[in-house]
Amino acid sequence: MFVVTGGPGSGKTTLINALHDRGVVSMPEAGRAIIRDQVQIGGTALPWADRAMFAELMLGWELRSWHEASAVERPVLMDRGVPDVVGYLTLCGLPIPAHVEAAANTYRYNRKVFIAPYWDDIFGQDAERKQDKEEAEETGMVMAETYARFGYRLVELPRLPVERRVQFVLEHLNVNRHPNGPPDRRPKVTPVARG
Repeated sequence: MFVVTGGPGSGKTTLINALHDRGVVSMPEAGRAIIRDQVQIGGTALPWADRAMFAELMLGWELRSWHEASAVERPVLMDRGVPDVVGYLTLCGLPIPAHVEAAANTYRYNRKVFIAPYWDDIFGQDAERKQDKEEAEETGMVMAETYARFGYRLVELPRLPVERRVQFVLEHLNVNRHPNGPPDRRPKVTPVARG
């Protein structure tokens, strides 16, 4: 499992979608889906309403994605991961509960983490992405610091067109030399049965 993280509007989801079109398995970002669902049902677990509850829902989503990805026998790209929840809480100035810290230490990904740097040329806002440029840039820096704190090695994505980014990631995944990817450090957790 390889995480792609960074600030909003840095092109990570576009990159993951392009890699998915090339046959790379991927897991979607929690934040956007949670926002859509909460708005649809009139919920308050939103970054502009109840940030702590929003973080809890993100944690649940990331753990479920981790379990799904752990059952796949080839590289999986994760659009954010459990440490992103720690980074989000840090960014918001909220306390990091012990169970969130424990989750980030327990549910591990490949040590190589791709980080999409802030890129002014492609940054944009929409109904689900309300952050301004300053917050987007700060988010990227906080995510980099958070993943480094948990012992991951950051690989910055180049500010290049998506096809060049795709090639960059494929080279780092070594998909031609290692069909199943480098080994992940995973806890002894039984994957959740799907039925």
